[in-house]
Amino acid sequence: MHSHTEPPVSAWQPVIASFIGIAGGWWRGSTARKAWWLTGALALCLVGNIGVNLALNGWNRAFFDALERRDAGTLGLLVPVFGLLVIAIAGIGVLIVLARETLQVRWRAWLVGRLMDRWLEHKRFYHLSLSGREPSNPEYRIADDSRMATEPVVDFVIGLTHAVLTAIAFIGVLWSVGGSLSLRVAGQSITIPAYLMVAALLYGAAASVLTLRVGHPLIGAIARRNEAEAKLRFELTRLRENGESVAMIGGETAERNGLEGTYAAVVARWLRVVGLHARLTWITNASGALVPVIPLFLAMPKYLSGELSLGGVTQLAAAFTQVQVAIAWLVDNYKQIAQWHASAERVLALSHTLEDSPSRDGEPPGLDYSRRGKRVVLDRVTVTDPQERVVIRNVDLTVNPGDRVLIMGPSGSGKSTLLRTMAGLWPWGSGRVIFPPAACIGYVPQDPYMPLGSLRETLLYPGASHGPDLNRIAVALHECGLAQLISHLDQCQRWDQVLSRGEQQRLAFARILLQRPELVILDEATSGLDEISQECLMLTLIRELPETTVISVGHRASLRAFHTRCLSLVRSKEGAHLVEEGNRTIADTRTISTLRA
Repeated sequence: MHSHTEPPVSAWQPVIASFIGIAGGWWRGSTARKAWWLTGALALCLVGNIGVNLALNGWNRAFFDALERRDAGTLGLLVPVFGLLVIAIAGIGVLIVLARETLQVRWRAWLVGRLMDRWLEHKRFYHLSLSGREPSNPEYRIADDSRMATEPVVDFVIGLTHAVLTAIAFIGVLWSVGGSLSLRVAGQSITIPAYLMVAALLYGAAASVLTLRVGHPLIGAIARRNEAEAKLRFELTRLRENGESVAMIGGETAERNGLEGTYAAVVARWLRVVGLHARLTWITNASGALVPVIPLFLAMPKYLSGELSLGGVTQLAAAFTQVQVAIAWLVDNYKQIAQWHASAERVLALSHTLEDSPSRDGEPPGLDYSRRGKRVVLDRVTVTDPQERVVIRNVDLTVNPGDRVLIMGPSGSGKSTLLRTMAGLWPWGSGRVIFPPAACIGYVPQDPYMPLGSLRETLLYPGASHGPDLNRIAVALHECGLAQLISHLDQCQRWDQVLSRGEQQRLAFARILLQRPELVILDEATSGLDEISQECLMLTLIRELPETTVISVGHRASLRAFHTRCLSLVRSKEGAHLVEEGNRTIADTRTISTLRA
């Protein structure tokens, strides 16, 4: 797993601006109409919700005034009105939920699609992993951080809008209903205009500032906790994917020790978050207990003097509470905001890396690379590693259509790296490379890729599952020694676990027979097979695709018989160089068959 330097967690403004610049694209372009329609519907619902809450606040005063007067007639009229208000509150709440969650789902879908497109296009997922520039756990950032970076923003905007509108509306109630308070201090008469409004603003501001100061360390703590969680998930996934190797060599104890150390870090960072959250809870819980009582104390003098009715006191108390809820919204959501900040940084780090990827133009930097024709041409190609050390130097090679070329050499000499350079996957080097278009190429690696899905989809990957008919598929499987799998074509299993390595290589050859590419690359493609099985597969490949160009990498000397040219990578201090051996191989299937007989 590659390390990656995250932006400083305290840099709020750059994170917010960058996130809006990237994720805000949903409100522009082809998705703008749907995005703005959902946003407008949500805004109308919020305004309607404030209006109903104001009506309920007015109903509250009328009800308690009628109760104080023992006015049964008015109370009888107010009861059905309350029922209508409840229905309105519930209905608007349902509309808000529908609009909010639909907006969140659609926005996240757009962001995930954008990240996946840029991650997959031009093979960036491979180049970033190869170069070591890949941010840690890109799959987690795309799948989970995208959700945690978009959903809280919607909730934040809704909460902030609702808080502002609520504060404005109910501050007006405190001003108009509460009026001024006159006191006599040291024989002097002092009048405090709109005293309940002033008290509400001062109390709310003090509580919010205190919460911000106490809760600020949560941001960094949550970011570090998320990194530890991601590292644990990566290690568990890696253990599961390599379960057979670990079990065979008895590595359970070593793996458990490593996982225990990783999980210990997770627990420590979670406990840090718990401690900081507990410290913040002192303020939030104390404030929650004080808010309902403070307006009663403040309104009590005017009630005792007869300036306020019981209904007025209850209306003011409810309005004071609403203003505190609005002002303290940041207090109640500080942890969620910190969570968003951490996730947004991770999404931005991935997005910035994808934008800065050297493969964005589809060509490895330093190489004059082009896809055209049917020939493979390497002209004065030198291959280096990421530290610019020469791996292979001064390669001049032309592979004509129909050639079958075998590249041999000791382990670590750079055979597979040379293949990657030909295919445009290796980004370091210089020289000119001409390679056929990707649609014309078939590839059989040492460990063939087995995608999720049915056996038919695995066999036809990356083509459509409705490709060749059953007879062609059955013939291909039979030719590759997999006749027993014909009846399982529509079964969905983890075929990378069900099939042995040799069976996976056979399946990859069957895939080639069905695709019939113009160029086939075999990278240690028969290493999981015995000599006889290797010979059968290579003979089948030559017989069924006689005009196809083949470029192979392998160690076995017996592979020479199936190729028309043999090249060797010879190591030297200045880097390996390619040497073509004499034409000692046997070029046609008839001669090979005679040799077998």
